[in-house]
Amino acid sequence: SGAAVAIPATELIEVAGVRLRVSIHGSGRPLLLLNGIGAALELLEPFRRALRSTESIALDAPGTGGSGTTRFPLLLRGLSGLVARALDALGYDRVDVLGVSWGGALAQEFALRHRRRVRRLVLAATTPGWASVPGRLEAIRALATPRRYTSPEYFEKVAPILYGGAIRANPRLLREHAHLRFIRPPSGRGYYWQLLAGTGWTSVPWLHRIHRPALVLAADDDPIVPLVNARWMARRLPQGRLHVVPNGGHLFLVTHAEEIAAVVESFLAE
Repeated sequence: SGAAVAIPATELIEVAGVRLRVSIHGSGRPLLLLNGIGAALELLEPFRRALRSTESIALDAPGTGGSGTTRFPLLLRGLSGLVARALDALGYDRVDVLGVSWGGALAQEFALRHRRRVRRLVLAATTPGWASVPGRLEAIRALATPRRYTSPEYFEKVAPILYGGAIRANPRLLREHAHLRFIRPPSGRGYYWQLLAGTGWTSVPWLHRIHRPALVLAADDDPIVPLVNARWMARRLPQGRLHVVPNGGHLFLVTHAEEIAAVVESFLAE
């Protein structure tokens, strides 16, 4: 496997009594990265390295990577407040925000509640939550447990079902990126807290109130998030537009890192 990936330096900050692990990398316009459920910031490494003119700020959600777990579960609303306070602690006022999958829901919530702090919004492989078109049943079932972060055998078995696209067609990609997943698995409690955070959440009633340039990125073969959700979101956002990744799968941010980084940076530079 490509285990020689150099992970950017990380630091721990204390926010509202929670220890959060953050990593700042590169230089240029600041882009806050909000990751998928259970994922540590290492998983975004291929994408971060492909950015040319952007400073990326990645943080581990509570209970993932090197961040502490909160005593009680927080809803996405509470987590968006935590993210705002983390930006305060790091000295950032206004940032671009990119959320992927579960982090895309958090990004939408953040853009609603802290809109003054969001310059541009990128939503990748994500949904408007409750009332969206659900993914394939076997993919949703695999998401219900953090096992894919702790068992390489289980991950190899479910990855093609779960992620689709390039990973289904090319097992080499699977091996290339698998090690990034096992470096720092989420705690069991942290993972279930994240599942609970999104339970019953939806942006359907208010997405049209986010008046920010927004890029919606989606794959044409994503078993977790069907493309129809992205089409709806791009239409609903007042300044939304859609970019479809052919043969992308749910992990296109990682498997198509160079291509997507170029798309994102040209959007952010407009």
